Amino acid sequence: QVQLVESGGGSVQAGGSLRLSCAASGIPTHMYCMGWFRQASGKEREGVVTITSGGRKKYAESVKDRFTVSLDNFKNTLYLQMNSLKPEDAAMYYCAARRRLSYEYECPLAPGVWNSYWGQGTQVTISS
Repeated sequence: QVQLVESGGGSVQAGGSLRLSCAASGIPTHMYCMGWFRQASGKEREGVVTITSGGRKKYAESVKDRFTVSLDNFKNTLYLQMNSLKPEDAAMYYCAARRRLSYEYECPLAPGVWNSYWGQGTQVTISS
């Protein structure tokens, strides 16, 4: 059974940094996708970054060059290093996982096709 547990959220000033973690269990050892998604109050959930089990990454334009995703396969943990945080980055951040389909070169950012496993989320608050 897949379980995803996020941590690392908190409150930070604009321009600051946070590192989110997602501890995963029950994830297959290959052909899977993991990703970070976020949902701000009153807005739809959006994809932040995804990564294949082989390490191929796909970033949303809004976070490119500021956020960095990494996957520690030994620890089964997904990380999101967030730098130069902006007020518009404030949201509940979710970790998700699903099987990568054979024709997918990258894992998609659209939340609607992630119909497998989601964590409970960790809140990120940005003060200006």
